[in-house]
Amino acid sequence: MKPNILWICADQLRYDTLSVSGDPIVSTPNIERLSAMGVQFSNCYCQNPVCAPSRASFLTGRYPRTARVRQNGQDIPPDEVTVPKMLTDNGYVCGLAGKLHISACHPSVCPVTERRIDDGYGVFKWSHGTMYEYDKNVWMVNEYTDWLLAKGITHNDTIRDDCRFLHRGIASEHSQTHWCTDMALDFIGKATTVEKPWLFSINYYDPHHQFDPPEDLLQKYVKKLDEIPLPKYTPGELDNKPIFQRKDHTGAYDNPGHYAYTEMTDYDHKMIRAAYYAMIELLDTNIGRLLDDLEARGILDNTMVIFHSDHGEMLGDHGIYLKGPYFYEPGVRVPLIISLPGKFQAGQVCNDLTELTDLAPTILEACGFEPGAGMQGRSLLPILAHGAAGTRDSVYCEYYDANIRHQNPKAHLTMVRNARYKLVRSHGAVCGVGGELYDLHTDPGEVNNLYGNVQHAAIQIELLEKLADRMAQTADPLPLRRASW
Repeated sequence: MKPNILWICADQLRYDTLSVSGDPIVSTPNIERLSAMGVQFSNCYCQNPVCAPSRASFLTGRYPRTARVRQNGQDIPPDEVTVPKMLTDNGYVCGLAGKLHISACHPSVCPVTERRIDDGYGVFKWSHGTMYEYDKNVWMVNEYTDWLLAKGITHNDTIRDDCRFLHRGIASEHSQTHWCTDMALDFIGKATTVEKPWLFSINYYDPHHQFDPPEDLLQKYVKKLDEIPLPKYTPGELDNKPIFQRKDHTGAYDNPGHYAYTEMTDYDHKMIRAAYYAMIELLDTNIGRLLDDLEARGILDNTMVIFHSDHGEMLGDHGIYLKGPYFYEPGVRVPLIISLPGKFQAGQVCNDLTELTDLAPTILEACGFEPGAGMQGRSLLPILAHGAAGTRDSVYCEYYDANIRHQNPKAHLTMVRNARYKLVRSHGAVCGVGGELYDLHTDPGEVNNLYGNVQHAAIQIELLEKLADRMAQTADPLPLRRASW
């Protein structure tokens, strides 16, 4: 019997803000429950720290440059093939709720829904995010806002009086996260009446900024404000880093004043993290609803559950908020848990290096299908089913002008990380800083840039060669179409 697949993707959730990864404050018992049923991959990396390139990558099993979605706002080409498309062609019923974001989604371009290719989703409940995400004067017409309108609910999304970096949230039961879960539960209920396996993608917007959790959940963490740590930032640490980090220190996305670390008090930092924790708890509660439903229907043992994020969030670490053209651990290291009770290892932690490109071939192999011809990821099934060792000696990330707000200069950077060291190359060596090199054993906080240090010349050369290899290997493995001779 082929497994059902529940594919849960959070947005901008960093790896270390879950109880399963050691955070002592946030409450995520349902993610703990999922981890106890499956394998937690503690060293999983996205392939781009920005939404659209990352999502196109893990949906196709191809690197962002290969899949030709290198930046937000770029449409995925129609000849790219997603995992849901492959499964639909092989007898699965596939659906989605929430974000897709592999094409342009600004309301000035797509006020109803984003442009789609033949992505395989027969049920498509689209909601890119909250209704006022881009412009207070634009009502984002999508399934979620229609749902709110039908209930007579208006989301008065305003800046809070007690912290100007937070927005007022909506009640938990009216949140986009709750709505996505409702759509998933409805799909699962209908899918169980059809003699076909199914895949459902839930793409929650939480805990992506703007930080607007439900009030009751926020107050739970406000009461713990004294316990919430301040961001990890050493004054002066950005002086010998690429210019993009210094720019975003005074305003995220190279936008002065936008979540500017330099304008925040200790109270502001703690309130933002409190809101972030509250949004994560809302996620966790809804993941519990899904697991309860699968168990009540008696299909949990035949449902592969995947939980991860598309990329991370800086949360003030290194003096930066949100994300951008840098590859610090909080920005590119993401949670990943995969379970299939009775068939996969349970309660295990895999510390081997893993990429989100590995999800696509893993799903297909678990369903008994060959990976797509152009896929570049590696199946994790041997690890999941047998506890085998991982096969990666490095992970690779790229940033090719991924956020068009960074234009002076444009940002083109790549990263490679092995078991101990991380190397970042800023292509063009703008402003004299050509890259970063960190020893993650002695400097896990990535404060001390060793790039250009004579004592580390050998490892820098080794990783530059590895980076060149990984960049070359992102060339499309599909054969070129040649004209007839």
